[in-house]
Parts: sequence; structure tokens; C-alpha cells
Amino acid sequence: MPRYTVHVRGEWLAVPCQDAQLTVGWLGREAVRRYIKNKPDNGGFASVDNVSFLVRRCKGLGLLDHEDPLEVALEDNEFVEVVIEGDAMSSDFIPSQPEGVYLYSKYREPEKYIALDGDSLTTEDLVNLGKGRYKIKLTPTAEKKVQNSREVIESIVKEKTVVYGITTGFGKFARTVIPVSKLEELQVNLVRSHSSGVGKPLIPERCRMLLALRINVLAKGYSGISLETLKQVIEVFNASCLPYVPEKGTVGASGDLAPLSHLALGLIGEGKMWSPKSGWADAKYVLAAHGLKPIVLKPKEGLALINGTQMITSLGCEAVERASAIARQADIVASLTLEVLKGTTKAFDTDIHAVRPHRGQVEVAFRFRSLLDSDHHPSEIAESHRFCDRVQDAYTLRCCPQIHGVVNDTIAFVKNIITTEINSATDNPMVFASRRETVSGGNFHGEYPAKALDYLAIGVHELAAISERRIERLCNPSLSELPAFLVAEGGLNSGFMIAHCTAAALVSENKALCHPSSVDSLSTSAATEDHVSMGGWAARKALRVIEHVEQVLAIELLAACQGIEFLRPLKTTTPLEKVYDLVRSVVRPWIKDRFMAPDIEAAHRLLVEQKVWEVAAPYIEKYRMEHIPESRPVSPTAFSLEFLHRKLTKIPESEDV
Repeated sequence: MPRYTVHVRGEWLAVPCQDAQLTVGWLGREAVRRYIKNKPDNGGFASVDNVSFLVRRCKGLGLLDHEDPLEVALEDNEFVEVVIEGDAMSSDFIPSQPEGVYLYSKYREPEKYIALDGDSLTTEDLVNLGKGRYKIKLTPTAEKKVQNSREVIESIVKEKTVVYGITTGFGKFARTVIPVSKLEELQVNLVRSHSSGVGKPLIPERCRMLLALRINVLAKGYSGISLETLKQVIEVFNASCLPYVPEKGTVGASGDLAPLSHLALGLIGEGKMWSPKSGWADAKYVLAAHGLKPIVLKPKEGLALINGTQMITSLGCEAVERASAIARQADIVASLTLEVLKGTTKAFDTDIHAVRPHRGQVEVAFRFRSLLDSDHHPSEIAESHRFCDRVQDAYTLRCCPQIHGVVNDTIAFVKNIITTEINSATDNPMVFASRRETVSGGNFHGEYPAKALDYLAIGVHELAAISERRIERLCNPSLSELPAFLVAEGGLNSGFMIAHCTAAALVSENKALCHPSSVDSLSTSAATEDHVSMGGWAARKALRVIEHVEQVLAIELLAACQGIEFLRPLKTTTPLEKVYDLVRSVVRPWIKDRFMAPDIEAAHRLLVEQKVWEVAAPYIEKYRMEHIPESRPVSPTAFSLEFLHRKLTKIPESEDV
């Protein structure tokens, strides 16, 4: 018998249909009838006959014709919404569409799997899991470790041993022993009471990352969850059923309790849940629509699902990957600006950076050479000012290797910490099957990822700070030798005047966001949790900082391409011409003023999707292959030994060792 889940005025109703020839109009009336029946005041209606309504799909919000047969208009178990005529919803409330749902407008169920073992997940893997590109399965080794860990818990329960979180209360109630008959209720109560977050729900990508990361940690076999329950969690992930997880509420110790509790709440069939098939609905209906049953928690399993740093760390993975992408592309954008401002490439000379061989600095200088080397990629623009009397450029051009370089090294440092964290057991107590015992500790404390993500925000922000100064140089005719604000008929047209103001505003906002959240701590849980990391805010604001950096560089990219228009017919190097062509494929030149925000967003999308890098990377790597010795990052020790060897053997410095 077909069944439909219908949303009426904030309530979800399951409506069975014995005859598929019945119409959409019948479904709407039957849902309203059931809604009225459940209300003491009949919902304010005299009868269902007095109610006018529209019916639309939850997915996509497409309106349905009342006369269409259900078997034609809807699939079995589809989610629909009845909108009562005259009702006015808050503009902030769209029950079936979370923020960012466009990411799933083309969702296709993945066919490939990633096998999780708790030890080898990468930040790239987690971001791809968030994008819905893979399903999850466990390795046989992970399954065995999970089973061994669970045997320890069952032994504790059977022997009525007093162990924190298994046979006792939590936090301040750690000394309260719970009767065996109430151990399962204890776990459900834990999840319900701790589901106390506020704010917007995580977008689908981020909720998928959070769920995937918790699965990876459970797969390590130190949490005490049963293999049966873990496989149920994996089924929920693979069906893309995503609980409503508010983004605010974690202090980052004891782990990310509030957001992970909301995650667990959906798994037990309570609260709200979203899937590409249903949109937002009650979790029990979403699970049922995908042929899944709510999880029934066994002793320790509620605690196993909610105790850890996965909210901080999953958002941190996205931050690290986006930071890496924009840092690479910042070098390309800055190279284009340098060409437009007729700068010199002398500051990127190999020997300059060999004597201060920070890995990031050496790599950034190499990228600039690979994009600007006129001997390798002839540039008519560079040739036009070859014999000018300018000796050196402003710091925002000349010092890019030193400034961009430390950003790259910061990202590498943070990525190392985040990679360790995503493959770490962060529960309490820890279950050590080899010792047949549990041990209480503090691996749930989020100080490591919190400090690292604060550092990431501070580091990556500098890309926007220096980019905004380059935008100023492009727009200022006294510095650029270009028309004011990069537009003809200045005065009649304002060009990039306010686009630069937008960049300045974002940089200023970043200065406040870069204040470290992890320097703060407030005692919680009646002073039993008397130092916390505030890592949740560290992760969220790091993502905001990175988004602002992307947007500022998008403005610089547009400004640099517009500057090239005033240097035509001269051409820049081949790789930078390819970047110019890419931008012009989505944004046309400014002949006169027009609505600019869509152009900034189009350029931003190019950077987020790494299109700029994809265009330039082949030229960078080809140059690397042709200049392998100079592109190899040099350690300080290696350089010192090489320098000493040259002096002792009197080898000319122009020759290779």
C-alpha cells in the first residue's frame, strides 16, 4: 500500500493510500482532516471542506495539480507539503530546504565506497565524503576491533562493575550508580538532554562530514559501540539521512557534546532529519522512507556516539582544504596583478630564496617564476617595460613569497594536526580490549584542533590583507598608470571603486574574527569540566575568514583582468592568458558600470571550484619538470652543507653540485 508523509502547519503526518487512482487533492484533504482531528480546537477550522490549500513536493517545492492521480504525480513514500491558503510563514522558515541545499540539487547516490579503519582517513577523503561522492564500509580489521571492544562493555554490564558513563551518571553525576534495568534509558536520556544546541543547522555537506568522521572514530574500536549499531549508523550515512545539527552549542570539551547529541538524536528516530528524497521531516519518517529503523541504544552507546571532537575537526578539514586551494590560487592572482602593474620578477630569483629556505617561501617564489618567466613564456607586457628605470616594487608585489609562503607553511602545520585528530580516539572512557578494561582520560578535549584552527585563521587572513592592498594599487591611477578604478569615462562610471571598499570591509571583519577563541575558557558542568577549548567557534570562524579571503581574491582577480583590457593589444604570459580567458568565460569586460555583485560571485565560484588552479597548474608542473633542481624545497641544513662544499672545493656557485 503506498504511503505519503505530509507536512501540515509544522506537523508531519503519515497518510496511507489504498487506491493509487486517488488524486493529489484527496491526499491534501486527507492530511488536513488528520491534522484537524489531532487538534483540540480543530486547528481553527469548522471542517475540512472549508479549507483551501496548495500541495507541493518537499524536494524542489514544485506545485502539484489537485486532479493528478497519485500514482502519476508522486512516488511511494514521497514527502509533500500542504500549504493552507492565507497562512504566512516566516521568511526565515523553509521546512523542507536547509541552507545550502542547492549543493544537493543534482545529488546522485554514489557507487564507490571508502573503507574506514579509523587510522587512515585523509582530509581530502572527508571532504569528498561530505560532497556525497562515496559511501562507507568498514574494513574487516575494524569490524574485529569493534567486536572486541564491545565484549568488554558487555562484561562490565554483566558483572555490574561501576564504570563511568556505562553504569554511572555523567559529569557531576559520575558517582551516581545506575541500576542495570535502566542502563538503556540512561543512554537515551543522555542523548535527549544533551541535544541543546542553537542556531542554523549544518548544511548537508558539513553534516555528512560530521557523521562520516564519527563513524571513522568508532571504527577504531575504542568506543565500546556494538558492530550492529555501527553498521546501522553506516546505513543511515549511505542513505544520506542527515540529522538536524545546530551549529552552535559546543565548548569543545568534553568533546562536541551538543552537536554530536543532535546527530545521535536523529539516529534514534527523534528530532528532525533531512535527505535528498524528503527534505526536512521528522527523523522517524525520513528513516522509514529509506527502509531504515531507529537505532535502539545499548549500554555505553549513547556516550560512544556523542563524546569526541568531531564537530571541530570535520569543519577543520573543510577549512584546511579550502585554505590550501585558495593559497595556491592566490599566487596565480598575484602574478596576474604584478603583470598588470608592470612589476619585476627579480624578487623571485632562485638564489634569494635559497638563502632563506622556508619551504613555503621557496615554493611560492617558484610558482611566480613558472608563471612569469619571460624566457619560458614570452610576455609582451613584460617586454614593454624591460628597460624602465624602476628598481624594485612595493612590498605587496615584491614580498609575496615571504608573505604567501608562511601561509602555505601554516596550512601544512595545521593539516598535520587535523589529520592526526581525525584518526584519533577521542572518547571517555576509552575501552582497551587488549587489557579488558576501560580507562578514563581527556582525549575529548579539543585544545589541539582549537589552537590549530585559530592559527589557521590568522595565517590565511594575510592573503586577504595583502590582496586588498594590491586591489588599491590597481584602482589608484597614481600607482597603476591605469584609469582610475579601472573604468573608462571615470565620473560617469565608478568602476571598481566600491568593489575595493567591499574588499576592505572583509579584511577589517577578518581582523576581529582572527582573535583566538581558544584563549577563552569557561568552567562548565558544576566545575567538573573546568577548562574548555572553545574549538567549535574556532572552526566556524576559520571557515568565515577563509570565505572572506576567497571573496577578496575574487575581486582582485576581476580587477587584474580588467587592468589587462587597458594594456591591449599587449599579451601576458601563456598561463596567465589562460587564466584571463577563464575569467572572461564567465565575466565580460567592464565597458561601463553594471551590477557587479554577480560578477564577484562568478569569480568566487571559479576559486572555490579551483578552476583557476586547474588552468594554470599544467604550466607550473611543466616548468617544474624542466627546472627540477631549483624547484626542490631546500632544508636549512642541506643548504648550509652545499654552501660549505662549494667553498671547500672552490666550485663556482653557478654550477650544480
